Amino acid sequence: MSDSLDLKELGEFYKDRLLNDVVPFWFPRAVDTRHGGLLHCFDADGSIVDTDKSVWAQGRMAWMLLTMYQSIEKRPEWLAWAESALTFLERYCVDPSDGRMYFHVAQDGTPIRKRRYAYSESFAAISFAAHAAATGNGDSAVKARHWFDIFTRIHFEPGAMEPKFTGNRPATDLGSRMITLVTAQEMRRFLGKDPLFTQWIDRCINDLVTLFMKPDIKAVMEVVAPDGSIIDHFNERTLNPGHTIEGGWFVLEEARQRGNDPALIKIGCDMIDWAFARGWDREQGGLLYYCDVYNKPVQEYWHNMKFWWPHDEALIGSMLAYVLTGESRYATMHNMVHEWSFNHFQDKENGEWFGYLNRDGSPSNTLKGSLWKSFFHHPRALWTCAKYCGVIND
Repeated sequence: MSDSLDLKELGEFYKDRLLNDVVPFWFPRAVDTRHGGLLHCFDADGSIVDTDKSVWAQGRMAWMLLTMYQSIEKRPEWLAWAESALTFLERYCVDPSDGRMYFHVAQDGTPIRKRRYAYSESFAAISFAAHAAATGNGDSAVKARHWFDIFTRIHFEPGAMEPKFTGNRPATDLGSRMITLVTAQEMRRFLGKDPLFTQWIDRCINDLVTLFMKPDIKAVMEVVAPDGSIIDHFNERTLNPGHTIEGGWFVLEEARQRGNDPALIKIGCDMIDWAFARGWDREQGGLLYYCDVYNKPVQEYWHNMKFWWPHDEALIGSMLAYVLTGESRYATMHNMVHEWSFNHFQDKENGEWFGYLNRDGSPSNTLKGSLWKSFFHHPRALWTCAKYCGVIND
């Protein structure tokens, strides 16, 4: 494989896939003209599999549409579709009893499920922030800050989140830091350099380094004890390589924002390197979904499946690592991920990527969208890679 990347050629490829392969699969079929908001549970050919709506997806899809609207072309339909999702969020997805957001609603907005986590609020925050930047709407800026404040309070204020376990084995998680980091970055991008956003970014990166990164064994833990020590049990030993790579490029993006800060580049590259070394399937290619930090058996039965989103994150992470360092190994890594992903996830007949593959790369089913997969990870990867290649201006 080549030890360099033709950024111009790759950037045009990713932009073309975004606009001529992925967007046409999702739109306008995702637009719910009856109830508002966006549908996202589709089979390979775009036929609807389920009409329920993920609250995450409303915010994520709106953010993606508004991001394209501001950086590629001000297409009125992109703005209108995003605003439909935002209106649906406000009208149906907020629990009036406590002001928190639901996780899962029916097509007409009837609440189905609410989770203890506040990730619905984080995705609402970035979508309203993007809307504020796209339209100059001051109310959207206020709403973005409102949802960001709720998200951070629930995840970081002691006692604010309902406990999941008994408390006899206290632990803390990487996921809340990662989502806070990227949410604060998006808030800063769209709403300006408020010191509050930088404070959250700094806190999360510090937690990542001091609690979750383990240089001696080259691993980034998903869950640790409050003092950062490893908890030697099934759940706490489990690593998610795609998640670590995603966090790695969030840190690299912060390095880029801070004049290619070398300390942050090392943190982000270490995360990507360690995750790729542990997670890349040397026998059949692609990224395994889970592995054990001590190479013990993993409890989750889907551990050796290949999901779409870790490969999208690996496209971004390897691309940005290459752009920031110029090191040939990241070109090799990017080419490996690119070749395997587009050879296996890509639906050459109907467009977009399949979501779920078996270990050998064959589709485990034909889903293109679900409560978890929507118009987000894959288009974000295509857009972000094109941006880092200099083809799209952020």
